[in-house]
Amino acid sequence: MLVYHGTTLEIRNPQIIANEVGRDFGFAFYTTDIKEQAERWAVRRAKVQTRLNRKKEQAVVNVYEWSESHNLKEKIFRDASLDWLDMVVQCRSDIRYRHDYDIVTGKIANDNVGETVSYVVQGIMRKEDAVERLKFEKINNQIAFCTEAALAELIFVESYIVEV
Repeated sequence: MLVYHGTTLEIRNPQIIANEVGRDFGFAFYTTDIKEQAERWAVRRAKVQTRLNRKKEQAVVNVYEWSESHNLKEKIFRDASLDWLDMVVQCRSDIRYRHDYDIVTGKIANDNVGETVSYVVQGIMRKEDAVERLKFEKINNQIAFCTEAALAELIFVESYIVEV
């Protein structure tokens, strides 16, 4: 299966880089199986980096072949469920939290979804109400490679530049 990662650099050897910001499924190398989504990520990242660096950055999509070994522990969220929301809230609110999955596949908490998730994190909205609200959102997909064993399943195919 082909998966895509949008950024500003060619990345032949993906890595898991921890930072101070919580992610949907914890620290991982994030990809998607939706090419257009990766292109949007790349363009967005390039625009942000261009503003920060005051130097024009390129939008780059990296393409990988994922061998999908069945020897790894994988969690698949098919939709925005209570289980999915629990993991997203846990990972976003506590950067020290670590689950025991090698790969997590599920919906991405984009800007609209992220707002709903933040209401749950702040205690403004119940999880059940949030999941009900999210049923009306078009939510894209992400695949998080959370361990070195998971990263070993990715084979770099190519990278290409997207017009910003």
